[in-house]
Amino acid sequence: MKIKTLRLKNFMLFKEHEIGWSKNINIICGENSTGKTTLLKVMYSMLKPIGRGKQDVSTKEIEEKLLVNKLQGVFRPDEMKIGRLVSRKQGSNRTDFEVILEKKQKISMGFGNRQENHADVKVELVNPAEKFDVIYIPTKEMISTTEHFASLYEEYHLDFEEMYYDLTKLLDRPLSKGPNTNEQNEILASLEEIMKGNIVQKDKKFYLRIQGEGEFEMGLLSDGYRKLSMILYLILSGSLNKKTVLFWDEPETNMNPKMIRPIVQTMVALAKMGVQVFVTTHDYFVQQEFNMLTVYPELNPDKLDIRFISLYRNEESDELECEVKQTATELKNNAIMQEFDAMYDREQRI
Repeated sequence: MKIKTLRLKNFMLFKEHEIGWSKNINIICGENSTGKTTLLKVMYSMLKPIGRGKQDVSTKEIEEKLLVNKLQGVFRPDEMKIGRLVSRKQGSNRTDFEVILEKKQKISMGFGNRQENHADVKVELVNPAEKFDVIYIPTKEMISTTEHFASLYEEYHLDFEEMYYDLTKLLDRPLSKGPNTNEQNEILASLEEIMKGNIVQKDKKFYLRIQGEGEFEMGLLSDGYRKLSMILYLILSGSLNKKTVLFWDEPETNMNPKMIRPIVQTMVALAKMGVQVFVTTHDYFVQQEFNMLTVYPELNPDKLDIRFISLYRNEESDELECEVKQTATELKNNAIMQEFDAMYDREQRI
């Protein structure tokens, strides 16, 4: 299940936007407060409730409740009033947004700024029972906290967005039955080579097992290894497969620059397997690793479609605008490269 287009009207920072996505890899960049994470969240909120199939959705009311509850859990507006997600500009009192999928399928939502937990919802799917996985990896890794997080989240009010809870539930899944596919084995072998070991789970705790050295609990590993460990286990458990849509928010967070290339290579391998990847980033290395794949065809023999999306504010109108290109080099509004150039200029002046 691939996302083709996202349309937003009066949703938070977005006045009226339509963004076409690549079926392979999408790199979203922009300064702070330009809505990068918002794009991931809104698509995740709309897909996650129906990702495991709609066989349990018997009425339109249940369908609406599932989508509204997910929107509330992911965005966590004050008092859980979804109306607070409507753009707060003069004349905007309602938001409408929709995700268009393959085969002309789509999911639409709309509500006014005074609504608390009601929305106009429309889900049009060719095969409502079809299952696919939707995974959101937030900026903080969760594999080191899986043991108790899910139960605490269910029993107490924790100030965490629901993606964290969803991810820990996926990490709590047992290993899948049956053999892995060739594509999965290729990625697993690559990750295990990078990490010099493999992942084991014992009583909801994860360890990196290194031959000849023993097992190391996740708390003793760097953030980079923890994030790779998450990917590795999600593949082993079957959650990350060719029918998965993966949203990854700033993978470079707390990351040693040396780990950037292996993580980018992992996302490329996942895209080859069939995963649709969405990444937000502020990082020069992340953007350039992907950009080289688009500039030099010999680095991308599978001809993956890699798309670069830049969010920026128009200096004259102060409105949020969006630019989509096939390479980062073509972007006229590239906050990452603009700061890189500004630093170079400062050094030259010195």
